[in-house]
Amino acid sequence: MTTHPNTPAGWYADPQGTPNLLRWWDGAQWTEHTHPGQPGQVPQQQAPAADPAKVQRQVQQQAGVAPVHAGGGTLFSEPVLVVNQKAKLIELTNEYSVFDQHGRTIGSVVQVGQSTLKKVARFVSSLDQFMTHKLEIRDAQGQPHLVLTRPAKFIKSKVLVTRPDGQPVGEIVQQNAIGKINFAIQVNGQQIGAIKAENWRAWNFAIVDHTDTEIARITKTWEGLAKTMFTTADNYVLQIHRQLPDPLLSLVVATALTVDTALKQDARGFG
Repeated sequence: MTTHPNTPAGWYADPQGTPNLLRWWDGAQWTEHTHPGQPGQVPQQQAPAADPAKVQRQVQQQAGVAPVHAGGGTLFSEPVLVVNQKAKLIELTNEYSVFDQHGRTIGSVVQVGQSTLKKVARFVSSLDQFMTHKLEIRDAQGQPHLVLTRPAKFIKSKVLVTRPDGQPVGEIVQQNAIGKINFAIQVNGQQIGAIKAENWRAWNFAIVDHTDTEIARITKTWEGLAKTMFTTADNYVLQIHRQLPDPLLSLVVATALTVDTALKQDARGFG
């Protein structure tokens, strides 16, 4: 399956070879959803939603998040975001779908700017943990809102968050490499919050503001032993406890995706 680098996660060139046609892959099969247009155009229609019952079970039963009031239907106005990575036996490009608590698609995250050499390195080795990674956070229409760049790391990770035009938003900086992993959320060099792992495997995180008050929580959801062992998928639920001002809000939303990008190559048990 091939796609243009600016195409949202899940959309690919028609497998039947129809020119200028994109089709939706739901992770198991090709659906009837199509998008006509020129090669490389971003589909403007909303991608198909996930199974609502599955997402609600993920939120309520696996993450333990009770139903809450609906937000504004966007990445930055919903109190609960469900972040599900596309399951692949071999992961060469990170792709995530983002849903609200009811299973409606409200965004996606796509890794961009990978060279063929980097994909080969990811296929044959674990050297990608030392490489630079860049991801775009896009809305349901495929328009980018944030860009995450994790420069090549040796031990500790740092993620730079910018707007699509390059305007800086802030940084997420790993503070330690041993024990429970913690990150500082920084804007213009000042710490405005932190991300605190609640166990050494770094599965669940509390996000706090500058007063050390919890403002959000990330919970990794269990997809079953077979899927966890034989695919690369990582799924999370982000619960934001109250309305947050920017740039803290943008950095908290970015955090739900940054944690996986920052730590996924490290050996910390399943996940």
